[in-house]
Amino acid sequence: MKTLILGAGYSGLAVATKMKPAPGLEALMVEQNAYHTFETRLHEAAAHNTPVTLPLAPLLRGTGVNLEQAQVEGVNLDEREVTLKDGRVLTYDTLVVGLGSVTNFYRIPGLAENAAELKQLSDADEIFNFVNRAYTTEYQGNRDIVVGGAGLTGVELVTELAQRAQLLTKERGLPPFNIYLVEAGPKILPILDDALRAKAQKTLEEYGIHILVGHRLMQATADTVTVQTAEGEQKVIGAGKIIWTGGIQARDIVKGEKLEKGPGGRIAVDDKLRAKGYPEVFVIGDMGLALNQEGKPVPTTAQHAGQQGRLTGKNIMRLAKGEELEAYEPTTLGEFVSLGGLMAVGWMKLPWNQKLAITGGIAHVMKRASEWRWRVSID
Repeated sequence: MKTLILGAGYSGLAVATKMKPAPGLEALMVEQNAYHTFETRLHEAAAHNTPVTLPLAPLLRGTGVNLEQAQVEGVNLDEREVTLKDGRVLTYDTLVVGLGSVTNFYRIPGLAENAAELKQLSDADEIFNFVNRAYTTEYQGNRDIVVGGAGLTGVELVTELAQRAQLLTKERGLPPFNIYLVEAGPKILPILDDALRAKAQKTLEEYGIHILVGHRLMQATADTVTVQTAEGEQKVIGAGKIIWTGGIQARDIVKGEKLEKGPGGRIAVDDKLRAKGYPEVFVIGDMGLALNQEGKPVPTTAQHAGQQGRLTGKNIMRLAKGEELEAYEPTTLGEFVSLGGLMAVGWMKLPWNQKLAITGGIAHVMKRASEWRWRVSID
């Protein structure tokens, strides 16, 4: 059984590390980088240059999965072909698509051309290098930073940047730059309840971050953004660096006559995480539109991507042995938002569907614990 695993993000790597060599099973992972990136910690790399990658080769040892370092150009499900950027074409009996998402700029004029993203290591490097440049006496331009989107990524990024600015101000004697967090919706962090959100907002305000909720980003240039309030009032904010974290969409590289797609371009899958109409194709992570027990879309989070990947890896082993596949039953163990340093807020799941709200240092430890669980699961 010739199996291709596309992508080494949270979902793809979880698949590979749950596999073992088996008679008749030939497995190949296709990934453009030689490393796995902890995307949930890219905000730390952007602010502090924190290491957030792991080399893939040691992680794949003993799995029976080989690594092909290449970029996927397109996937044709009807022909069972995967085209690589270098022109090669790979075929498969079983396919796992875990290629993640791309930033959704919502066709806002000038945004894609002028805003940085925070999706991969090079994005974090770009932001980190800007902050360092802005804290040199030679730097002449605008030093302020505008971050669009006040979800988890945007909030974690601005708090780390504010902390970095405080440190550099102390070290180099230059004034801190302004940080603007722009959100079209009425509140930051919609994933949290009101009490935890209020705690997070207070922390942001203590950092001196300018929180602009109810402000829709209308346009971007090289050094400005135009925002509009719900009342229609527009204002222009100058910026040395614009960063957009306001939305994602599935990569649009998978084609098939019977393919069903939902919101954000996500591919509809059955209860075994197989693309509808294509039982030999598993679509997991940000690209797959899996449903929970209430029939609602499963969130595009690292914990759910890991769950889907671990199940799919086990199901591929079941396929190789001619066994029945296991159905996907998603569970949300909790959600934590880091707020710089040892501060975090969030909640963890308790028995009987209860939630325990946690803030401060304990929440920071819980967030780190979830990351260590991930490390253990792929070792």
